[in-house]
Amino acid sequence: MSVLHRTRRRPVRALAALTAAAACLGLLTACGGGDSTAAKDKPAAAGADASAAFPVSLTNAWGKTEVKKKPVKVATVSDGDTAIALALGIVPVITPDVEDGAKVPEYKQRAIDKLGAGKLKTYDDSDGTAYEAIAAEAPDIILGMNTWEMDADYAKLQPIAPVVTFTDKAHADTLTWQDRLKTAAKALGLSAKADEVIAANEKATTEAAAAHPEFKGKAYTYAVVHPEQVSFMSYADQDPGVFEKLGFTKTDKAKNYAPNKNAVSLENLDQLDADVLLVTYPFGDRGVIGATELESNKLFQSLNAVKTKHFTVIPSDNSLSSAIAYPDPLSAPWVVEQLAPLLAKAVAGQ
Repeated sequence: MSVLHRTRRRPVRALAALTAAAACLGLLTACGGGDSTAAKDKPAAAGADASAAFPVSLTNAWGKTEVKKKPVKVATVSDGDTAIALALGIVPVITPDVEDGAKVPEYKQRAIDKLGAGKLKTYDDSDGTAYEAIAAEAPDIILGMNTWEMDADYAKLQPIAPVVTFTDKAHADTLTWQDRLKTAAKALGLSAKADEVIAANEKATTEAAAAHPEFKGKAYTYAVVHPEQVSFMSYADQDPGVFEKLGFTKTDKAKNYAPNKNAVSLENLDQLDADVLLVTYPFGDRGVIGATELESNKLFQSLNAVKTKHFTVIPSDNSLSSAIAYPDPLSAPWVVEQLAPLLAKAVAGQ
């Protein structure tokens, strides 16, 4: 599921990012953010990769990236890029402050703790990428595999250090987390480590599916309450995301919806019915309809999935709904870990 309620930030700042209509890039903004003595002391903890060979040359949508020797100091320009670095065993020298004072998501904190990184050094990204703050850390390489702002950022970042980013501007939305990881890993000389990460994640999902054979073949609907609409997110052409990897299938109504046609009006709430109905409210009271109002709606209550208790809310306050929307190598196994018991109860009608 590459594009759900997509934003570069995690839920604590997702609403602000979306209501600001994304493009909030500023030029040469002031440095800011937190501190990380631990991160600075050991910027790259990843081990050697026997298959690594330098120099590495990568073509991107804005030019070519030449990495002459194995990078040690890695900067990131998005939370997804920070996830890539951490998953590969690297503590970035600087990252955007996506939490903005809020709690770090559990899966990210696990990785930080595992690497003994302490608190990551961050820059204030309220006005966009902070070029001066990144330059001050003198990184060997900048990861930009998970950003929509590279069109504006590239010319500012490229003089600082080689920028690893996608080969086509459309890839900002369409690449899988595995593809983003592999490209970054190639530039870092850590391709073998990336393969290990991908294999471990696939194993976690496969094992969860095997532990819950009752998921197999159950039709599901995943609906997200956005500020503008209730969105039918499990539409026919949507990527087979975590739900389908766990054994669920799309409903026959999925064919009625597409990325640019996924609004479900209150008069058509019957479209959401399925063996299992999953709803999330990542915008809280800023959603087009609140949880109480939706779940007390007579048509909603008449849905078979609701009447038979095959309905559950995917929580957003712990970053789960955001992690489903924006899977990355750190969050993917945690999503499976969190979802499996929720889905088991929904399938059982509990």
